[in-house]
Amino acid sequence: MNLAAFSEMCAGHGVKVVEIDLGQPLAPQGPFDVIVHKLSDVIVESEHDQQSKHLLANFQSYVLAHPGTVLLDPLPAMTRLLDRFTSYQIMSKLHKSLRDWRICSPPYLAIHSTGDLASVQTAMEEQGLSFPLICKTRVAHGSLSHEMCLIFSAGGLPDVRPPCVLQSFVSHGAVLHKVFVVGDRHFCVERPSLKNFPSGPCDRKTIFFNSHEVSKPESSSHLTALDEQTPSLPPPSSEAMAALVQELRVQLGMALFGVDVIIDIRTHTLTAIDINIFPGYEGVPQFFPSLLDHIKKVLDQRSGASGFQQNT
Repeated sequence: MNLAAFSEMCAGHGVKVVEIDLGQPLAPQGPFDVIVHKLSDVIVESEHDQQSKHLLANFQSYVLAHPGTVLLDPLPAMTRLLDRFTSYQIMSKLHKSLRDWRICSPPYLAIHSTGDLASVQTAMEEQGLSFPLICKTRVAHGSLSHEMCLIFSAGGLPDVRPPCVLQSFVSHGAVLHKVFVVGDRHFCVERPSLKNFPSGPCDRKTIFFNSHEVSKPESSSHLTALDEQTPSLPPPSSEAMAALVQELRVQLGMALFGVDVIIDIRTHTLTAIDINIFPGYEGVPQFFPSLLDHIKKVLDQRSGASGFQQNT
C-alpha cells in the first residue's frame, strides 16, 4: 500500500493519515478516529510467538480503552475468517440465502486431525463430496495458506495433512473472478485459474500447487492451460455479484474483504470458493478513492454533523 500517495489524497479531504507503530504505545500516537489495519499476520503468529502476542495485546488494550475508535475491520470478524472451517460454514449457507441468484459453494469437509482420515470416505459420501478434491490448509492467511493440492482418488487421501479442508473441485474453464469489496462498492477482476479436470475418481497422482502462483495476473502455469477447446463462459451478472457482496457484508460484518468466485462449466452456477481478508486489491485502480469514501462515511455516521479533525 503506497501510504504516501494515500495520505496526500486524504489530506485534500480533511483526513489526516498516521502510520501506527505497533512496537510503541498507541495512545501518544493518537487519538484515532478510524484505524485501517491488516493484523491477520499478527493474529496468526500470536498463537506461537510471544512478540506478536504482546503486539496484539497492546493493540487490543488501546481499542478497549477507546471504544469510539472505529476499526476497519473489527478483530473478532477478522479472526473468524482466518479459519477456513468457519468461513466455509458461512459460504455453505449462501445457496439458501441467495437461491434466487443460483449462487452456491462446493461441498466441503473439515479434517481436524489425522484421526479423521480413517473415516474420510464415509464422511465424503455423507457431505456429498466427489473427486477430484482440492485440499486447503485450515489457516486462511500467510504463505502456507496458498499451498494446496488436487486429489483424484481415495489412493491420494494419504497426502492430506490435517488440519485442513477438503472441497469438491468444480471445473470452471480456468477463469477465476476475484471480487474486491470496499464498503458498499465492489470490483471484479479476472485471473487465471486451474484448468478443467474430469469428474470422478481416476489414477492420476496428487497435484501439489501454490494458488498464488497459479492465479497471478501474469501466470502461465501448465495447470491453467486448458486441454480442450472450451466455449467461453458468460461473465457473472453484475446483479448476482452485488447480491453476493451484500449478503457477505451482512454475514461477515466487514468492509474490506475479497471473495473468489468461479462459474461451473456444466451448470453455469455462480460458485464462491474462498473469502479473503483485506486482499491486495491488485488491478483495482479505484481502491484509494473507494477506501477514502468509506472512511468518510464511517466518520459521518460516527460524528453526525459535528466537525472535528480526523485522524486515520
